Amino acid sequence: MSAAVVTPLSFSDSPQTNFGATISGVDVENLTDPDFSVIEAALFKHQVVIFKNQSHASPRAQFELTNRFDPAATSYGHGKTVDAKRSILHPDLKTIPHQPQVQVIGNGFVPEYEGLKHIQLKHPHHKTFHATAIPAEDDLNFTRFYRWHIDAALYGLAPPVVTTLLAVKVPGGRKQIVRYDDGTGDELEVPLGTTAFVSGYTMYDRLSEQEKELARTTKVEYAPHPYIWMSGAKSRSDGLGMVSEGKEVPLEELPEIEEEKVQILPMCWKNPVDGRLAIQIHPSAVRKLHLKDGTVIDDLKEVREIVHRIQRPGIAPELVYAHDWEEGDFVLFHNRGVLHSVVGAFAQDEVRLFRQCNVAASEFPLGPEAAVAA
Repeated sequence: MSAAVVTPLSFSDSPQTNFGATISGVDVENLTDPDFSVIEAALFKHQVVIFKNQSHASPRAQFELTNRFDPAATSYGHGKTVDAKRSILHPDLKTIPHQPQVQVIGNGFVPEYEGLKHIQLKHPHHKTFHATAIPAEDDLNFTRFYRWHIDAALYGLAPPVVTTLLAVKVPGGRKQIVRYDDGTGDELEVPLGTTAFVSGYTMYDRLSEQEKELARTTKVEYAPHPYIWMSGAKSRSDGLGMVSEGKEVPLEELPEIEEEKVQILPMCWKNPVDGRLAIQIHPSAVRKLHLKDGTVIDDLKEVREIVHRIQRPGIAPELVYAHDWEEGDFVLFHNRGVLHSVVGAFAQDEVRLFRQCNVAASEFPLGPEAAVAA
């Protein structure tokens, strides 16, 4: 029997945020089978689960917990990046030598950590990825959602079921205000360096019946080598997809494309336990939409406008859970039920050190028509 206790998060200032839970009574380093049963059930119900005071958890234990959700999966979720220097992911990740499925991310100089020496970490900043930027004089007080996304290669490898994050070192204190800068006036006060989450299930539930029908019956085709393909383009100010300026890398300039690796995935992914539907689209990587009548929308600007119209209501400020990181926080999230974004702008001397782990899944997500196991 497990001593684990699951407590749903409570949001008195944002009652429409209806996901997330903490789990106490669990040691990630010494997990039992009954512990995992509780964690698994909580994850598929609450989507984001938080364990406090886990600084002692090793990279091995982090990988083993991540891997228990899909034991047949063993390789890092993005695999080995071809042409890494052109990939937008290249600057953000350092691999732990003795546990290659676990990456180090963060900000600032770290002399040594888990076999890595003299590492310079760089927190992604929206000015390198967005078409417009917050003025430099406002940069430490205001910020943006960097990129709303799913952790997934979206070419060849199946999207991971879960991602785990461990906060090793967290700079303290100050808050920032996220600006959407999209004409709505939407803003959200967040802790420095937060990870922001939104529920794909809420995103679906807030659609009109007509939009739900479109979402249930449409498939999304992702670009080949998507993180290289998008590398010349720039993001919308809300971090939810790209601006269409014709700056994507032409297909003929990408690494060799293997057509069987190009992914066409449902727009809605079904929860394997309770059957709920989530809007799960990586908006920056979309290239085409396949409608139920066989029509293929391949005008990139139109594709992006349709996807943005479907997803934007789901990132409204009152629906965002912005986790306030403390050192030792171990967060596990359902990569097939939530979108998330890096947030924040750090001063150069503010050191942030995190470990991230996900593994490419052994099976693709369930679509709306799939049966849920009893």
